[in-house]
Amino acid sequence: MDTIVLIAAIIVLTGLGVHLIQLLNAQHNARIASYHFGDVLPGVGRRSRKHHRHAPTAPGRPTDTTGRADRSGTGP
Repeated sequence: MDTIVLIAAIIVLTGLGVHLIQLLNAQHNARIASYHFGDVLPGVGRRSRKHHRHAPTAPGRPTDTTGRADRSGTGP
C-alpha cells in the first residue's frame, strides 16, 4: 500500500512541476514579446560607413558651388 501512495505522490508532484514550468515559460514568453529588441536606443544610431556614397551630380553642372575657381589660393 505504501508503494502505491509513493508512486501516486511522485506522479502528482511531477504533474505539478510540469504545470509550474509551463506557467513560467508562458510568463517568460510574454515578457519577451513585450520587449522590442530591434528598437534603436535614443542617441545611438547605426554605424556610419567608412566610405560615404554621394548622390551623383547632374551632368554639365559644376561640383564646386562656392564661387572660387580653384582651392589652391592662387585664384583671383
